[in-house]
Amino acid sequence: MDDERIPNLLNEIRDNQQLQLSHQRESLALQKEQFELVQEQYKKAEKLQERAEALQEKGHAMMGVAKKAMAVILPIVSVLIIYLSWLIFAA
Repeated sequence: MDDERIPNLLNEIRDNQQLQLSHQRESLALQKEQFELVQEQYKKAEKLQERAEALQEKGHAMMGVAKKAMAVILPIVSVLIIYLSWLIFAA
């Protein structure tokens, strides 16, 4: 009776090992797929970050131009307001 049981047990062990290997293959395939998705997301985030940095640089440049323009325009407007006030009150 034990002689028949040993080969059956060995077959069960082999079958269970094959099943476990199959599950491990599936798990590794899922992990590989998830890793590829994470890599894609990282690349997208990196591109988005680069675009945001470029926009910030453009914004910074625009602010510099605006400051320079205000330094020129504000005194001219002030002089024009004073001149118009003088024309209105002088008459």
